[in-house]
Amino acid sequence: MKIKEKLLIMIGVMILIIMAMGIVFGGYFFGLAGVFELLGVQYNSVWSLFVFVMGFFILGIFVELITKVIFVLSTRNTRDKAYVLMIRLSLEFLSNWLVLFTVDELMKGITLSWKTEVMIALLLAVVERIFDKEDNS
Repeated sequence: MKIKEKLLIMIGVMILIIMAMGIVFGGYFFGLAGVFELLGVQYNSVWSLFVFVMGFFILGIFVELITKVIFVLSTRNTRDKAYVLMIRLSLEFLSNWLVLFTVDELMKGITLSWKTEVMIALLLAVVERIFDKEDNS
């Protein structure tokens, strides 16, 4: 292939990656905006909600990597599906709550009560488990 064709392919792949990340971020943004609306969470502006979701998204990626390692290490020698599901939900709940708590403490524009943090973390853990494609549990 010529250099022009390679460049076009690289640009196309980059656009697809950006679009995929935009869809995922948009899902988090509008999902959390809807949950905040249902739970009566007040925020100063749409910008503060955007920064909150961006912080949640970025910090969540790093915490998710650590949580994945802990999950694999804690369930590698078991075949009990109920145990694996319990460990997975517990770790996802705790990681979501840790990220929510951390981002909430770092931001001034949004303030969540601990009950709201727990409800959102539990909801996110269940939704992540429902949409997870892995066949581990």
